[in-house]
Amino acid sequence: MAEYSVIKGFTVETLASDPYATAAASGTWASGGALNTGRDGLSSFGIQTAAIAAAGYQTPTVKDETEEYNGTAWTEKGNVNTARRLSSGSGTTTAGIIYGGITGSPAPVASSGATETWNGTSWTTSPASLNTARRNAGSAQQGTTTASLYFAGDTPPGGLQDLTESWNGSAWTEVNDVNTAREYPGGSGTQTAALCFGGAAPSATGATESWDGTSWTETNDLNTARSQVGGAGSSTAALSFGGAPNSALTESWNGTSWTEVADLATGRENLGGAGTNTLALAYGGAATSTATEEWSYASPLSVAQEGQVWYNSASQVLKGFGAQGTGAWASGTVVNTAVKGSAGAGTQTAAIKMSGSGTSNTEKYDGSTWTEVANINVSRNAILGFGTQTAALAAAGEGPTTAVESWNGTSWAEVNNLNTARGDNGGAAGIQTAALFSSGTPPITTNVEEYDGTSWTETINCNTGRYNVGGCGVTTAALLFGGRNPSGTDITESFNGSAWTEVADLNTARYAAGEAGAGSNTATLYFGGSTPLRTLTEAWNGTSWSEVADLSTATDSQAQGTVGTSVSAISISGGTPSPTTAVEEWSIPDAIKTFTAS
Repeated sequence: MAEYSVIKGFTVETLASDPYATAAASGTWASGGALNTGRDGLSSFGIQTAAIAAAGYQTPTVKDETEEYNGTAWTEKGNVNTARRLSSGSGTTTAGIIYGGITGSPAPVASSGATETWNGTSWTTSPASLNTARRNAGSAQQGTTTASLYFAGDTPPGGLQDLTESWNGSAWTEVNDVNTAREYPGGSGTQTAALCFGGAAPSATGATESWDGTSWTETNDLNTARSQVGGAGSSTAALSFGGAPNSALTESWNGTSWTEVADLATGRENLGGAGTNTLALAYGGAATSTATEEWSYASPLSVAQEGQVWYNSASQVLKGFGAQGTGAWASGTVVNTAVKGSAGAGTQTAAIKMSGSGTSNTEKYDGSTWTEVANINVSRNAILGFGTQTAALAAAGEGPTTAVESWNGTSWAEVNNLNTARGDNGGAAGIQTAALFSSGTPPITTNVEEYDGTSWTETINCNTGRYNVGGCGVTTAALLFGGRNPSGTDITESFNGSAWTEVADLNTARYAAGEAGAGSNTATLYFGGSTPLRTLTEAWNGTSWSEVADLSTATDSQAQGTVGTSVSAISISGGTPSPTTAVEEWSIPDAIKTFTAS
């Protein structure tokens, strides 16, 4: 009997307009009330409907004016005690704080360490100054009068700073430095969870660092390097806007990466910023601007979901949403122990790396941090990995050896050995209870063994024996590609559970590369490799290989059975002649696609 869906088809949602790819993509800037005193280099804090603009510079005068925004207009309030520019601040319209900057109008000038607190009516100078007077620094704008953070900056002439100071309501304390000394960075967040982005070090940088209350960690850069940026939001949801020279660019931070969104109407630098990544305020800036702009998301807001399909009634086309377009590599969190020839398993946000370089080290990854866990029992190099972060296999390795161990998420246990001892990396496919080990050495072999969760059985041989080879898929649909026999090969073979068939070759012959081991025989990645060391990445679509975005750093001897898919993968450590801790993460952005007859 025919199914109803075959007879009637599936219901497809009809929409008059496309949903947004992300909430941030819906954001736009709109004009707000003008400042009474145009200026740049001002201290700024608050929210979109209740913000403060204090001090600043209106050529040729350093200013002491304070203005308060109520969501519609700016009102003049009590002046700061120390006129200055290029200072920083945090807080609210009833409880704020400013610090640092430059005094003098226009010369001589001097860096200031003065700290002033705001009670909603007037400023009070604190007896406690910054430990290091400086200017052009960043601040955690969501800080308070008793918990603030001040980082980086400059002490003339040209002394870039990496200093971080923390305020407890009565005194400043030096804490751990930023990794990149710079001036004019943007800042967001709080005293215990902040973000430092952009700046000049000494030329424009996109460097972004995250503060966890103890130390700074380098993370993904701004898409466009620039200094003198405005900022708003938290450490996990921030907005960066403007910058030198008179930029209108706006980028949104989702806790992992920056995405370019709608531009400011007026490009400017040294501007003030307040609010969140969803409701922000940009004001002042170069040329003594009085302009104020308000950032907000669309309302009502409709955001596309992964796999969503709809019919656009306005354009009369069928559309969908999902991962597509141009993928790219970005720096990831480094592993704790530098190794090469390790094994990997899992996904991009839940991975495990085991052994390599003759170590017994095992580390797991949660998408942001690598943590050392229980060691493998038999340390080795050129090992293969299968499965997930909580259910993995580690097999063979240099020696050669037949050893196989099983991981349950907590500890390793020895299980039944391979029938044939092998090292130098064969091809891995499958999971902990259904795995396929193909080829390897010594000697170079076409041998393939299948694991059923208990024991290994010799099965149908591949066509071309090789080692340092890539592999992915499952026991009934696997792919074997590249490798060495004895030099680099471009051969690709596909397995359907009954036979191996040669299919389209790699574009570039190579070996000892990484692969998206959780990929399928119709979609995977192959990246890096030898010889020579390569950054090259190729993507397989089930029919052919195509060159896509390169790794940032040439490498080989990466984790075999490397975690991830053709959409989201990780390149874990590796390197020749010395192993590294470097990690790179691959992603393909979600986007809206129009379906065509072809």
